[in-house]
Amino acid sequence: MASEEVKLLGFWVSPFSMRVEWALILKGIEYEYIEEDIFNKSPLLSELNPVHKKVPVFIHNGKVVLESFVILEYIDEVWKDNPLLPQDPYQRAMVRFWAKFAEEKLLDSAFFAMCSLEDEKVKAEKIAIAVEALERIEGELKGKIFFGGESIGYLDLALGWISYWLPVWDEVGSMKIIDPLKFPAVISWMNRFTNHQVIKNKLPPRDKTVVYFQERSKIISAILAKNK
Repeated sequence: MASEEVKLLGFWVSPFSMRVEWALILKGIEYEYIEEDIFNKSPLLSELNPVHKKVPVFIHNGKVVLESFVILEYIDEVWKDNPLLPQDPYQRAMVRFWAKFAEEKLLDSAFFAMCSLEDEKVKAEKIAIAVEALERIEGELKGKIFFGGESIGYLDLALGWISYWLPVWDEVGSMKIIDPLKFPAVISWMNRFTNHQVIKNKLPPRDKTVVYFQERSKIISAILAKNK
């Protein structure tokens, strides 16, 4: 499939487009990466994703696939080598459940906790939800090398943002969602994940990432305060 058209529209600090890149590299798929400015969206992005106008956008032989979880499954179904999803239907269902759980309960709560600069009550509530979600994930990881077993799988990619973005959000928001004493299994997994050759070579610069989220948190915090 080396001659096929494979393109990815992404944003340098987006964990959603990054998880797709990780999958492509793990599977040895050659692709063209197109960097998008999500604050000055290109006509191409608007054309390919007219509903949400968001990244990632995946293009395979002219066919457009949207939403990072959907893209991961599409890639796994088209390119069979180095499978990401488990073969057992029940295990596949559980993987999808935990991916959705982490996105809705942990990612959203942690992000808005970071952005709640003017409202300590809301911030505390969001942190509590995030910590409770991480406790559930800690339980899933105990005794495992990766979520996918001996090697990185779909759920590792789906939750990969925890290993890099969540500590940045903790720093930016002056929070402590990731507590090494409370979440030893998560911390061990984070270290293994970020030290994997594919992952560590495809992460945004940390200093630049911190600055980006510092600016974003200020803007979003101001918007949230205005809309109260």
